[in-house]
Amino acid sequence: MKIAVIYWSGTGNTEMMANAVAEGAAAAGADVDVMNVSQAVPETALTYDRLALGCPAMGAEELEESEFEPFFAELEKGLKGKKVALFGSHEWSEEGQWMDDWTERTAGDGAEICQGAGLKIYSTPDDAGLEKCRELGRELASE
Repeated sequence: MKIAVIYWSGTGNTEMMANAVAEGAAAAGADVDVMNVSQAVPETALTYDRLALGCPAMGAEELEESEFEPFFAELEKGLKGKKVALFGSHEWSEEGQWMDDWTERTAGDGAEICQGAGLKIYSTPDDAGLEKCRELGRELASE
């Protein structure tokens, strides 16, 4: 099974999460490629069996607009039936509404959301948060 972990990170928090998701997926036996969204092409991303997508909350609880949002908008066209894990960090709101909105949007595209919801971690992920990321990766890689 081939999994792409694609992320955008401004402070490094979501990058830490991406690497932990990749560790979990690899430990479960998946072949994993980790890439910053600036290196990703939607058409190529859709050739992977499964996707893990990471983006922190930005602005008014939304996806990063200059790179990640345009990438995701293109990607959405091919998400129907694909198993997808969503993750990201947030700092100015304990709620993390952006992740709930992103999960709903992705499910509306017909994707199967890993764990039923996106994984959101407040601020810098601690050891317990990184373990949640690894678990997300393991679940994404499971049949």
